[in-house]
Amino acid sequence: MGDEVILLDFWPSMFGMRIRVALAEKEVKYEYREQDLWNKSELLLKMNPVHKKIPVLIHNGKPVCESNIAVEYIDEVWKDKAPLLPSDPYEKSQAKFWADYIDKKLYDFGRKTYTTKGEELEAGVKDLIGCLKVLEGALGDKPYFGGESFGFVDVSLIGYYCWFYAWETYGHFSVEAECPKLIAWAKRCMEKESVSKSLPDSHKILEFAHVFKQKLGIP
Repeated sequence: MGDEVILLDFWPSMFGMRIRVALAEKEVKYEYREQDLWNKSELLLKMNPVHKKIPVLIHNGKPVCESNIAVEYIDEVWKDKAPLLPSDPYEKSQAKFWADYIDKKLYDFGRKTYTTKGEELEAGVKDLIGCLKVLEGALGDKPYFGGESFGFVDVSLIGYYCWFYAWETYGHFSVEAECPKLIAWAKRCMEKESVSKSLPDSHKILEFAHVFKQKLGIP
C-alpha cells in the first residue's frame, strides 16, 4: 500500500495554497477535502485540536499543522524530487527567516485593505507596500528567492499573488507600479504548472473578499 495523503483546506487560503504547490512540485497524489470554516468538520477539530484551523496535512493518519511546517515536512518526506529547502544550514536559516517574515507581516497588512477604511486603510496600504518592497529587496535580481530554482520562500509567498488584485481594488494602488520585480517573479512562478493549477483566479478571490466583508459586517 502507498501513502495516504489528505489535505484539509479552504480554497481561498494562501496558507493552504502553499501545501498544494509543494505537493504538486513533489508530484504527490492526495485527497483534497474542502472545509467550511463557519461549520468546522469533526475531522478538522480532531486533527488540529489546538488551533482548529486549516490547512492540515494528514499523512497516513498523522496530522501536520501550520503551513510552513507542513511544507518542510513534505520536503523531508518526499526528498527525492524538487528540493524546496537548501541543504546549507545558513541558507536554510535565511529561507525560514523570510517565510516567517511573510507570515508575521504580509497577511495582516493585506487583510487591512478590505477590513478598514479612511486613515486606517491608508496606513495599512502604506505598511503593505513597505512589506512588499522589503520582499522585493530580498529577491534582488535573482529568478527566485533561493536563486536559480523555485524553493521554500517562493512557495511561502506565491499564494498571496492571487490576493493582490483584491488588495489593489480595495486599497486603490498597484503592486506592479510599486514593486515591478516582485510581479515579474510572480509571473515567472505562474509559468510552473505546480503553481498555476494550485492557485485560484484573482477575480474569484475578489468575490470571496466581498462576501467575507459582509460576514464581518463591514460595509
